[in-house]
Amino acid sequence: MDRLPWTRFHWSIVIGLGFSWVLDGLEIQIVASAGFQKDLGMSPADVGLAGTVYLVGQIVGALVFGRLSDKLGRRKLFILTLVIYLIASAAAGLSPSMYVLFFFRFFAGMGIGGEYAAINSAIDELIPSHYRGRVDIAINGTYWGGAALGSAANLFFLNPDNFAENIGWRLAFFIGPILGLAIIYLRRHIPESPRWLMTHGREKEAEETVDDIEARVEREGGKIEPVDEKLAITVKATESIPFRTIVRVLFRDYPKRTLVGATMMITQSFLYNAIFFTYALVLQNFYGTDSVSTQFYFFPFAIGNLLGPLLLGHLFDVWGRRKMILLTYGVSGVVLGVSAVLFSAGALDATTQTIFWCVSFFFASAGASSAYLTVSEIFPLELRSQAISYFFALGQLAGAGAPLIYGILIGDGTDRGPLTGGYFLGAGIMILGGIIAFIFGVDAERKSLESITQPLSVVTDDRQTGR
Repeated sequence: MDRLPWTRFHWSIVIGLGFSWVLDGLEIQIVASAGFQKDLGMSPADVGLAGTVYLVGQIVGALVFGRLSDKLGRRKLFILTLVIYLIASAAAGLSPSMYVLFFFRFFAGMGIGGEYAAINSAIDELIPSHYRGRVDIAINGTYWGGAALGSAANLFFLNPDNFAENIGWRLAFFIGPILGLAIIYLRRHIPESPRWLMTHGREKEAEETVDDIEARVEREGGKIEPVDEKLAITVKATESIPFRTIVRVLFRDYPKRTLVGATMMITQSFLYNAIFFTYALVLQNFYGTDSVSTQFYFFPFAIGNLLGPLLLGHLFDVWGRRKMILLTYGVSGVVLGVSAVLFSAGALDATTQTIFWCVSFFFASAGASSAYLTVSEIFPLELRSQAISYFFALGQLAGAGAPLIYGILIGDGTDRGPLTGGYFLGAGIMILGGIIAFIFGVDAERKSLESITQPLSVVTDDRQTGR
């Protein structure tokens, strides 16, 4: 896979698998606008609970389907999880009551959580090593394209001049499923990971899959480099990896990598949840915007988050992972710290505050996307999906309390001191995350996954450990 040139085949993978992040951003933004609140008789606390239920579903889905992806294969799971999301999201739009909405929101979250684990694994195992960093980072960043789409959809569907109050929000819930139907068709033509097939004793199927991919690449005009026999390794078939082996790999074989993965996921999740879920409160309480105008401030924020991974992603392959992680985490923290000083002095208005957020998260978004790339490529193939799911769950749990903390710091908007301290806290956390990743991280750019970490199933006695 690593010696293949870039062709339309790889674009089909990017579009077919990467669209999940668009759907996640779309879902979050549609639910955040709470068009269903009055129709279903929900209090503000109930609306918040709907978001929590979705996030809990993501954690459960990542853990359950992450393990199944390592056991049953990437392809089965990235189709199954998308189907679960499509059905649950559409059903949520038909909910007759709050509790039915909660039920289907949980399963929609499970589907998206499973997507994070299965798809990051499949992308990294199918995309050539020279492009793996930029592709993975760009795909994770498209979440913000979905969020912008969701915000635009809310302006249309939740407008009482266009739809009745009990109709518009229901129609909005069908946007994701309708888009997802086309993605299911594309995914039917994406092959199983040959790497996964090899480690599960399906050598013949793996060879046939590689032959089919190479034939397609050549038909599309790609010139395939010859095989370097020096890079060949022998693997044996493995069954499901027991949890004791997973614990050994994470904490004995690769403790520094575990530290890096946990730190990156926790720090970016804390900052994003803290700012993203409270930006409307900040604009309204400190700058006097109304609920309608606040929606428009979200668009530049989302675009900045989208452009960061798209424009900076290739540098993770060219300059290197550790340097770029330090840069993106560090700059985002510094800019946030500067904005905290100006915010405390009362020198900002709603527009300039949003500009500072845009600049900070232009870098933070690329760094956050690289967190998913990092945890997906620095652990053995046989537990790749599970590793992603563990760190994803850890990040979600760590970031879950951030909106509550910052909501308390915001208060009624009369005292800027507490929130200023909160901004300094978020800035310091991001800078610390970048420093830890730079010191203990792995130079994985343009390297095959097997050279970064040998599979557990490799037939050799010199398996590298420890870094």
